[in-house]
Amino acid sequence: MFGQLSHETQVKVGAGKAWELYGTINLALLAKEELSHTILQLDILEGDGGVGTTIKLTFAGGFSYKEKFTKVDNERRVKETEAVEGGFLDMGLSLYRVRFEVVGGDEEESCVIKSTVEYEVADGASFDVSIISVKPFADLAEAAKKQLTTSAGAD
Repeated sequence: MFGQLSHETQVKVGAGKAWELYGTINLALLAKEELSHTILQLDILEGDGGVGTTIKLTFAGGFSYKEKFTKVDNERRVKETEAVEGGFLDMGLSLYRVRFEVVGGDEEESCVIKSTVEYEVADGASFDVSIISVKPFADLAEAAKKQLTTSAGAD
């Protein structure tokens, strides 16, 4: 069974400015800083934010997993990460992917940050899909919005 959840956040900066955050490892660092009540530890295991970068996230309650950056498309402003070990994969998912898209033009005064979670339950696995949520990424988008609009005003 395949499923998908999405969330969109409007940000009053151009898409290029938002991509400067979303297209880099700085997004993960912002997540660790702003969502510290949820993300207890973030370790960059390999890479600098490009394709192949691997990080390990440890959450409150001991839940942890490793994810790999599988796509960083600077032209289309799309970044995808996939769980490669632990977490939901150990619980019965065969796929857990997060996609971030920054939609809009550089000259525009606003853009949309779209966060999408895609998942697939492994054949024969029983998995309660209600535990999958896009809320952490919606919270991250709000933190990014705050940082982007604060720094845009300072420029």
